[in-house]
Amino acid sequence: MVTNTPETILLASEIAERNLLSFWDALIIAAARQGGAKTILTEDLNHGQLIEDIRIENPFLIH
Repeated sequence: MVTNTPETILLASEIAERNLLSFWDALIIAAARQGGAKTILTEDLNHGQLIEDIRIENPFLIH
């Protein structure tokens, strides 16, 4: 589990600016990064995209 700290918030702001993401999407990326995740399952970001070394996968796409 990752707790949002002031450092997480700052990291999210930096990620948002670097990757042209909303703050809230960047906060998910920041928390995932701090938690050591390599993949995020979401339908809200672009499938296959790599953001901050984290792969985005849409679990609802049919392969």
